Amino acid sequence: MWKILVVDDELIMRESLAAWLMEDGYTVDTAASGQEGVELAKKTEYTIYFVDLKMPGIDGIETMTQIHKLHPDAAVIIITAFATVDTAITAMKEGAQEYVVKPCSPQEISLIVERIIHLENLERENKILRKKLNDRYTFHDIISKNPKMHELFALVNDVANLRSTVLIQGESGTGKDLIAKAIHQSSDRSESRFVAVSCAALAETLLESELFGHERGAFTGAVSQSKGKFEIADGGTLFLDEIGGISHKLQVDLLRVLQERSFFRVGGSKEVAVNVRVIAATNADLLAAVRDGTFREDLYYRLNVINIHIPPLRDRLEDIPLLVRHFMERISFELGKTVSGLTDGAIARLMSHQWPGNVRELENSIERAIVTCHDGVLTEENLSFLDGNESEEEEAISPGDMSLADLERRAIKATLSRTEGNVKEAASILGIDRSTLYDKLKRYNLRR
Repeated sequence: MWKILVVDDELIMRESLAAWLMEDGYTVDTAASGQEGVELAKKTEYTIYFVDLKMPGIDGIETMTQIHKLHPDAAVIIITAFATVDTAITAMKEGAQEYVVKPCSPQEISLIVERIIHLENLERENKILRKKLNDRYTFHDIISKNPKMHELFALVNDVANLRSTVLIQGESGTGKDLIAKAIHQSSDRSESRFVAVSCAALAETLLESELFGHERGAFTGAVSQSKGKFEIADGGTLFLDEIGGISHKLQVDLLRVLQERSFFRVGGSKEVAVNVRVIAATNADLLAAVRDGTFREDLYYRLNVINIHIPPLRDRLEDIPLLVRHFMERISFELGKTVSGLTDGAIARLMSHQWPGNVRELENSIERAIVTCHDGVLTEENLSFLDGNESEEEEAISPGDMSLADLERRAIKATLSRTEGNVKEAASILGIDRSTLYDKLKRYNLRR
């Protein structure tokens, strides 16, 4: 049952308006002053508030302000006999849903109330639908309706409470870190820390200290003892991202920790025991690295007790509309812009793109499109930066008879071309840090 409150110091107006509304089937309360109306609003949440503008004590604008503090989404209709442009503008700026001038007719009041209730019903239905979609297609912070992804979610739940190591494989930008966090959050370790380390972002000596900590005086600048990520994550989960790039020495050290559940700090002689669940991730083919002799076979099998492979975005196109809506809502809010829709052309453009950078590239693309959007609706023109010749790009980075260095150089060049020299976006698509990309630009003598 819809409840309405009428706030007016004039008895005849108050009772007439209440009578009209009750004839339409609504439950109506009345208040003879703004203060009385606010007190009633403290006890009951009404769907609609009719508030007279000119009243002794607190006026209609102040009454509306106090009602909105109690119920931010309340629909307030200001009514007044003194209609001016200034008062109308003031009322609407302060949050009034409608502005009605006395004398008002029962028909006018009925139409206004019907329109507001219709909007309320639509908003309520939208909230229910959004909740159903979230419940159905969201797993922790991961959004997907793809059957293979839902099988993956079930596997995450199955293995969450195990102590076994997990190896997450997938292309850059598929969300390997989100899967790792989902495993942690679903486990009995969720109250303890989740600690992530990007193994490709640090040199060997720095990574060794980062993982295992160091003793005072272990090396120049080690002025005090420092705990490593294994100690910090004790009782929780340690996520080792980009595990494929670690040195042979660190592979040996990591193998020992996984086997013995203990290690020595750099420069230390005291063994440190830890209870840590290790999750590793890579976009590389570790089995190929094992065959090439660049990755230890025993470490591979120690890490690969439970294997999770995330499919690329191009193999789950049905997720693109869900992800786009999610990114639009979040990014437009963060940027303070009202962008709530997209044209059929924009959807078609997004669905036809190959997304070599996967979900991360999609997120960056939506942010870039929102920045250039000026009318609240994303169009194909806002996504024109995706119009690069993808077939040429694919040909440009085709392995053929190229060396690994040539392949990497061409991949970086093609990605920078697509991002129009945006190093941050290119690094994100390539799945490396900006500092690493800058180093590679120097090494290959590439310009932004």
